[in-house]
Amino acid sequence: MTGTALAALAAATSLFAMPSVAQDVYGRSQTLLVTPEGDLLGYTPERGEVVVRYDNSGRRILLDRYGNMIAYEMPAEEYFPRRHREPYWGGQVANAPVWEDDVMTGSVPGDPAIERQPLEEALPGFPDDSFGAQEQPEQPMTKKAIPEIPVGKLSRPEVTALQVFLDREGVSPGVIDGKMGQNVNKAIVAWEQITGETLDPNDADGIIERLRLSGGLAFMSYTITAGDAAGPYVAAIPEDYAEKAALPALSYTSTAEMLAEKFHMDEAYLRELNPGVDFTIPGTIIKVVDPGPAKKGSVARIIADKGLKQVFAYGEDGALIAAYPASIGSADTPSPSGTVTVERIALNPGYTYNPKVNFKQGNNDRVLSIPPGPNGPVGTVWLALSKPTYGIHGTPEPSKIGRTQSHGCIRLTNWDATELAKMVKPGVTVEFID
Repeated sequence: MTGTALAALAAATSLFAMPSVAQDVYGRSQTLLVTPEGDLLGYTPERGEVVVRYDNSGRRILLDRYGNMIAYEMPAEEYFPRRHREPYWGGQVANAPVWEDDVMTGSVPGDPAIERQPLEEALPGFPDDSFGAQEQPEQPMTKKAIPEIPVGKLSRPEVTALQVFLDREGVSPGVIDGKMGQNVNKAIVAWEQITGETLDPNDADGIIERLRLSGGLAFMSYTITAGDAAGPYVAAIPEDYAEKAALPALSYTSTAEMLAEKFHMDEAYLRELNPGVDFTIPGTIIKVVDPGPAKKGSVARIIADKGLKQVFAYGEDGALIAAYPASIGSADTPSPSGTVTVERIALNPGYTYNPKVNFKQGNNDRVLSIPPGPNGPVGTVWLALSKPTYGIHGTPEPSKIGRTQSHGCIRLTNWDATELAKMVKPGVTVEFID
């Protein structure tokens, strides 16, 4: 940078009382290095300490050796005077959903909450507990093999980058935890089906480049707000349904649990990325992943593949729009076969437990109205199907999706169920295949 430019920047820095300016040592003049939070980088990185990449606008960005963005390059005249910018965190705004006219909030109209009805016809070997919140151990796959993709030794940040990219593309890997597994493999195959391209999970540089084009790097900083810390939260979620019914809501149990779900993360991984952090203190800056905005589109047909434990959403033109790992039935409590339709959609539904038509839970022998909440039996979303008692819904245990089985319904993570619900209207067909 020339002496004139340095002087100009020094003067501007003094004028606006900003922290020390990181001068550009890569050959351009009158540019600043700005952190992802919008502040000036307070030091000048050495050339060997960073990797230089370019974003969609041709702007240079500096990454550390883990692929995290340190700063991006900005012309000084665009930074001074500094404009107010709303922070972009991607994903969905907590407690502020926007829904289509056909989507109903709260309990299913006409009922105090979702209540299981008797089956119109019995299924062989199917006990009367298809809508329970309990899960069965995973059964061996017998009809379909989950795809195996050869993967070398990837670091957890590299696997996280892959998971974030897939999530942004609408092919959910389930919870983002920095670990390869069947849900990631299935998402890669679905992405290749949508795009017609091949995705090599071992190409870390290629994944970072794809992330850049899809909205930025995998990790970002987030400042815990007063609203985040305030909740409301409950101390714990009891197993007994009578105790559940006594709670005002089946809310999150902690700020960390809420934030993990907000950013599609495994809670243990969120805590691992932020060792020693007290998530209850507003103003605390934490490291999270950036799953980006929810997938949009109009879904005309859904296929629930019981063998793959995966849900596929197709548009009017027959093209695959999105795919989600799912828990779908079990050998003892199977999901139906054939085609049904979506009848109604409810956000934040309650749940009515009736021991005469539901499974027997503990010593409970009376009807219980279980309040709504993300830790409720059906999570945050319920898509009722034309087959009585069956639906597509969320779950209070997202880390188990695709790894355990359900009592006949289709379970997705709360965020995947919400995303799908926003693309679906009553009348959409759902086909169960083996």
